[in-house]
Amino acid sequence: MTARGPGGQPGAAPFPPVVLIGAPGAGKSTVGTMLAARLGVPFTDTDAMVEAAAGKPVSDIFITDGEPEFRRLERTAVAAALTGGSAQRDGTATAGTGIAGVVGLGGGAVMDEQAQAQLAGRAVVYLQTGFAELAKRVGLDRARPLLIGTNPRAQLKSLLDQRLPVYDRLAWLTVSTDGREPDEIAAEIAGRAATVMAGGAAAGSAPGAQGAGR
Repeated sequence: MTARGPGGQPGAAPFPPVVLIGAPGAGKSTVGTMLAARLGVPFTDTDAMVEAAAGKPVSDIFITDGEPEFRRLERTAVAAALTGGSAQRDGTATAGTGIAGVVGLGGGAVMDEQAQAQLAGRAVVYLQTGFAELAKRVGLDRARPLLIGTNPRAQLKSLLDQRLPVYDRLAWLTVSTDGREPDEIAAEIAGRAATVMAGGAAAGSAPGAQGAGR
């Protein structure tokens, strides 16, 4: 586990929400559900919000409406999820309670500049998963729209080349998932979140030094 100040700077991270980012297959939905249960807060999956707003699965949105439409809906979903609100098909977000709990972002959501700005200074947890592990989980998964094609492994590598630097830059906390059970990962993140909640700035600043644990 690697921790640092939000946005890569020393300091304490706010809570809630805890935002999970990572590649397709990193386990954001599974870990997020378990983490939310441990923290006693809701879990929100932005892909599920997009599907609810569009009235169809993500794969169908890509096929019938195209990736730009999906990204438009996703942008709204991210903004809504971070405040505990909801996303509408017209691209608007309803006001939320401000209590978002745990939020799982779609793998490509972080590539949007608006989303990056909204994530700055938040408790963003990067679920770091090696290529070999990801390939085992999603390498031949045709249900993932951006991996549809003749060579899903090559497409996955291309996605990772683009996204990994962004995941790393946004992360307040980096947790390796290779060879680990989801509940173990959730417990580790919950422990870190609890420390920050209990100790405030003092708790967050100590492990926030650049390069800690790297």
